[in-house]
Amino acid sequence: MFDPLNLQVFANHTRAAAENMAYTLQRTAHSAFVKETEDFTVMLINRRGETFGVPMGLGATWYPGLTYTRAIEMIDDYKPGDVAFTNDPYSCFVATHAPDTHLWKPVFYDGEIIAWTGGHIHNTDMGGAVPASLSRALTEIHQEGIRFPPMKLVNEGVFDDDILKIMRTNVRKPDLNVGDIKALVGALNTGERKILAMVEKFGKEAFLEGADALLDHAEAQARDLLRAMPDGTWEFVDYADEDSVEANPCRLKLTLTIKGDEALLDFTGSDPQLGSSLNVPSGGDPRHTMLLVGVYYVLYTLNPKILLNTGLTRPFTCIAPKGSVLNPIAPAAVGMRSLTCARLRSVIFGAFCRAVPEKLPAAPAGNNCIVNVMTTDERTGRTVIAAVNPVVGGGGAMPHRDGTNGSGADAAYLKNTPIEITETEVPIEFIKYGLAKDSGGAGRWRGGLATEMAFRVFAPGSRITARNRDRSFFRPWGLLGGRAAGLSDMTVNPGREDYRRLGNIDTAVLQPGDVLEIRSAGGGGRGDPLDRETWRVARDVARGYVSPEAAERDYGVVIRDGLVDEVVTAALRASRSKSTAHFHYGPEREGYEAQWTPGAYDLLTEILAGLPIHWRFFTKTEIFRRMKGRVGPDGVAAALSDVSARFKEMPRPAIETKEAAE
Repeated sequence: MFDPLNLQVFANHTRAAAENMAYTLQRTAHSAFVKETEDFTVMLINRRGETFGVPMGLGATWYPGLTYTRAIEMIDDYKPGDVAFTNDPYSCFVATHAPDTHLWKPVFYDGEIIAWTGGHIHNTDMGGAVPASLSRALTEIHQEGIRFPPMKLVNEGVFDDDILKIMRTNVRKPDLNVGDIKALVGALNTGERKILAMVEKFGKEAFLEGADALLDHAEAQARDLLRAMPDGTWEFVDYADEDSVEANPCRLKLTLTIKGDEALLDFTGSDPQLGSSLNVPSGGDPRHTMLLVGVYYVLYTLNPKILLNTGLTRPFTCIAPKGSVLNPIAPAAVGMRSLTCARLRSVIFGAFCRAVPEKLPAAPAGNNCIVNVMTTDERTGRTVIAAVNPVVGGGGAMPHRDGTNGSGADAAYLKNTPIEITETEVPIEFIKYGLAKDSGGAGRWRGGLATEMAFRVFAPGSRITARNRDRSFFRPWGLLGGRAAGLSDMTVNPGREDYRRLGNIDTAVLQPGDVLEIRSAGGGGRGDPLDRETWRVARDVARGYVSPEAAERDYGVVIRDGLVDEVVTAALRASRSKSTAHFHYGPEREGYEAQWTPGAYDLLTEILAGLPIHWRFFTKTEIFRRMKGRVGPDGVAAALSDVSARFKEMPRPAIETKEAAE
């Protein structure tokens, strides 16, 4: 039996083992996106397929609650030296889009499997319709690249060359893919050695007991945090800017119920599965890690010493209705699920901010845009495809400090690649890379500033994909009197006659000399801006974070010759009313919800739920087309009547049948 001290010693060993795995992968990977940006995971997995050990400072932070159980069970007869893999989102709901290739390896001791090592890499490209495989415009998973259901990649230490040949034939940069996969196999081997070393140190039975005890301890920590919250039910809604090329918003709704040391997250009321790639393939798993990423962040914010493993998921139950954007059915496209997951995190943060507002920050930027370039290197004549840099945005303002600039809290694990490395590997020239002035939400504590980046291409037909473009219409919200943050944007050739604004479009073709400029959103502010000390505002102006105009407009602080005019400032602040709003969403959302009231959207949800799944997104789009000049539930009912009259083939929704009967 592990006492608290010995359990902490064991936890330190598991963390060290996972970090050794991460270092092995990072130092031997081929693509910049893995070795520099660190879009990868590694983990220690118990016999049942549950994660019990992850690194703390390396790689992605989405997967501490991931379970490989379903994937493991889809393969028979594991032997020492075997490594299995999959990148198919619908096979076992471990991989959640095709570029994420997950591998797992059995660890044998005395002839039996005592644990597994596992992890994933984000391949730069898996083939498909667009370079880097991902675009919002794709409509079915078959367009998103080659997929491999769970199968053995390595048999008793020997790679299956046929599988590698198939991959090489179907992807755009095969050497990067194969190199990164072999680096991950090396990391799994490192983890295997570390696990066996722990078994030798602690003994087999103690090791097995310790792996389970870590899960139990994380569960207990999560339950302690829930018990400290008030019992109750809270709702929160947020929107992705565009559900498809039709450009209607995608709504996510959460009803959070906390009772004692358990919580229910009911996503009923979220949009139906979409005719784009924003769907999140959870398989309806009530504890799927993609549905709970926002919960991990909340728990870690409340207790930075919490253990990160599958035990955290046990007190939580999620409801994601089948055929919804959070539980689609095949062959729905899922490649851009990370955009929806960013908004899902905002929804979870907002719901918990209703429950314990005094302890949590305002909204982070929530648009972790990842830019990929496919172009020709004029120096060598070779085609180059590479991830350039993540454009993440600002963190939400905290209860005790400003939001982090350029590093949006829930996506901060995506590290920036030094410009010198990018320009060496990719034939582009950076024009700008830094922080965007006036982009953080105003508040007693200011939201973190957005990131802005611009680069020039040199070859004809250079193709750009900038996935996860969002927050160009719905702002990251402010909290407890704080203001919403600045919006994101993407433009080609700013300041030139051939300037064009792309908004949330995530693919573009550039010609020699063209410049692409991308700006993320900022983080929301927290607390009333009139309560921010004048010296802090003056410092922000001096640093270039806030313009003098914004200082006066948003904070009521007048700056003259670099100094605060205290007399004029005091009079200006006294003339203004302080904000008492729990949330500030910005004029765009307020205008949108004046038409699409909660009642209107609830009626729309009821209508769509009464239709076969394949009719839902189509019907949503047709109702939106007919809402011009209409408002609220009556407007939705009138629009539905028009749709039913136009499309006789459409099944009559249950609500329409009920009204006819009455």
